[in-house]
Amino acid sequence: MQAELSFLDLFLQASLLVKLVMLLLLAMSVVGWMLIFQRGKILKQAQSDALKFEDRFWSGVDLARLYQEISARAKNSRGMELLFHAGFKEFARLRNNPVAQPEAITEASFRAMRVAHSRETDKLEANLSTLATIGSISPYIGLFGTVWGIMNAFIALGAVQQATLSMVAPGIAEALIATAMGLFAAIPAVIAYNRFTHRVEKIDNQYINFIEEFVAILQRQSLSKASKKSTESEDIQA
Repeated sequence: MQAELSFLDLFLQASLLVKLVMLLLLAMSVVGWMLIFQRGKILKQAQSDALKFEDRFWSGVDLARLYQEISARAKNSRGMELLFHAGFKEFARLRNNPVAQPEAITEASFRAMRVAHSRETDKLEANLSTLATIGSISPYIGLFGTVWGIMNAFIALGAVQQATLSMVAPGIAEALIATAMGLFAAIPAVIAYNRFTHRVEKIDNQYINFIEEFVAILQRQSLSKASKKSTESEDIQA
């Protein structure tokens, strides 16, 4: 009896549709676990990079020097480094313009960082919708396979005069495997999606806070330079 009720035998005895459902759920489970490991690694690296850059940024390093260091490896820049590079690049381009107002300089830098921030957030959120889809539809696909399998089991029982437990059990067991596989695919995907969404939100808040703090620094530098130019102009006129 145990051999007859093994997973492999139940799969082989299932109808074609139930087999397809099981294979689909198996594929979804594999994809889900691949995304879980991939996203987990990427988000962990993003959070680590953000903390390292913040330590470097607030260490008192000259911003122009830091910009040059990041520009030298611009192709490999990501996350908060990319936000800083986009903002300071725009700031450096406009601050030497004699007609550019301090407000215009900081606003342009802010817009450049917001664009970079949007792109980086999209990268962090990549494939999370796939995890959410796997987590939401897998139980229903498994339930469909179960309903179909039980329906076929009862149709087969209707064709015999006397039904026994040994006749009913395999059909119901093979049908319930589809539900079990659906839950096996869905539960890790839902847990990972909720966890990753929280981590993305946390990293995103770090990015937003950095943008606001960096804009304040650029604004002070712009006003300081504008004030210096005004003082030099008054000295010349005097």
